[in-house]
Amino acid sequence: MSTSIPLLVFAGSTRAQSWNRRLAGAVTQMATAEGAQVTRLELADFDVPLYNADLEAKGTPRDVVRLKEIFHAHPAWIICSPEYNGSYTALLKNTIDWVSSPIKGDPNWSSGTKPFEGKVVGLLATSPGALGGVRSLSHLNPLLLNLQCWVAPRQYAMPRAGEAFDPDGALATEAHRNAVHGVIQQVLWATQRFQD
Repeated sequence: MSTSIPLLVFAGSTRAQSWNRRLAGAVTQMATAEGAQVTRLELADFDVPLYNADLEAKGTPRDVVRLKEIFHAHPAWIICSPEYNGSYTALLKNTIDWVSSPIKGDPNWSSGTKPFEGKVVGLLATSPGALGGVRSLSHLNPLLLNLQCWVAPRQYAMPRAGEAFDPDGALATEAHRNAVHGVIQQVLWATQRFQD
């Protein structure tokens, strides 16, 4: 598939040695090879406090508005979600809570779902364990559906992350490459159909 679709790729972690950040890097390379216009987002580059309605009442942080703009500008996303205690990370939830919060009186962001509506979202996870983070995806699915995203049915939780990457950060086995590639292809395919 050859496409110039803008694709946002990010991980729900800021840890320097995060397996899911490494997976996001592999996805970026693979999706770029497919012809997508990939934006690799690093949540560590944004100064986003813990969500607090009293803090928000004093003014939405500028970096939250930047995230709203980035999310809205990309019709397709792929999220690489770590699994903490059987669910997605507090960082990812906090990001989504801020980005989905409406800004009262703002003509662009008065609707909280605007950055999410109709986005085609692919979900991936990896972890050192045998389940690969699949429980984080099972919790993330309904959250994104509630925000009116179209979540791609094809998803992949990659087990044994410590053995899954080669020294250059690429996926080390054909099975992993095929599974991740399948998610990328479905996201790009669905986004193309929605835009036609």
